[in-house]
Amino acid sequence: QVQLVESGGGLVQAGGSLRLSCAASGRTFSRYWMGWLRQAPGKEREFVAAINWSGSNTNYADSLKGRFTISRDNAKNMVYLQLNSLKPEDTAVYYCAADQSPIIMATMPSFRGQGTQVTVSS
Repeated sequence: QVQLVESGGGLVQAGGSLRLSCAASGRTFSRYWMGWLRQAPGKEREFVAAINWSGSNTNYADSLKGRFTISRDNAKNMVYLQLNSLKPEDTAVYYCAADQSPIIMATMPSFRGQGTQVTVSS
């Protein structure tokens, strides 16, 4: 089992930055692909980024490459998402996710946090 708790969301102006954090608990944290999903009002949940257990492999939604960076610290059981050059369309609830499969993690992860709100004003 993996429990996930997100933090770091908030209100930021367009062009600004935020760093989201995800605290994971569970002895097998390092075995999981970790990632972030987001859901904007009135829209379906979408994949943002993923990282493998060692941090050597990362995946990003094509539209977000170059602005968002995912990282993890297995020693601290933490996953991070650095959001740069934020745009109003990035406004959404951001969810931390975990699964042993990167494909499943991007769509219907076995574990997901409660989410943290990111609001970008124009």
